[in-house]
Amino acid sequence: MRVNQWVLILSFATVELFSPSAPIAAQSAKDDRIVKDGTVVSLQYTLSGEDGKTIESNKGQEPMKYTQGERQIIPGLEKGIAGMKVGDEKRVKVKPDDGYGPVNEKAYHEVPKEKIPSESLKVGAVLVANGPEGQAMPVRVHQIKEKTVVIDMNHPMAGKTLLFDVKILDIQPAVAPTSPKPAQPAAPPQPAKPNPPK
Repeated sequence: MRVNQWVLILSFATVELFSPSAPIAAQSAKDDRIVKDGTVVSLQYTLSGEDGKTIESNKGQEPMKYTQGERQIIPGLEKGIAGMKVGDEKRVKVKPDDGYGPVNEKAYHEVPKEKIPSESLKVGAVLVANGPEGQAMPVRVHQIKEKTVVIDMNHPMAGKTLLFDVKILDIQPAVAPTSPKPAQPAAPPQPAKPNPPK
């Protein structure tokens, strides 16, 4: 009977000793579920302009995935999402300087009218041009003159304040880069064993 009492007292003491460490472990796990540099974030978003009209959305589609702090999304959105947790929802307002930049007047170019397909000879038509490195880039017809067409090479959302309604769906902890193993020295040559006498 006395032995059983000691077992009970010892097991109670063990619970008391180890219970304070449980919140510490839980806290470190929670920290990995916050949007911070290096974390891989999956989110749902709806992008609209200041007029409230939806520009694009990925609701009901694959979530957008990116790595926080890697400049894979526009700076204003990245700043606005920092510190959010899984399940959090937020409206992030992004000014042009933190989005696609202001409208660049030097991005308007005149091209001969015959270089534009006839079906695209209307203001607002979107064409695809080849960038300096051969990459495809959208350009818009800005103005049609008698012999030339003014095309706008600014990003379609340049100069606009954007509203992102975001919901954080998942956060994966940062993956530490795997460092290559240091080179191992070659094994020293083994001395030749003499043949046993016959």
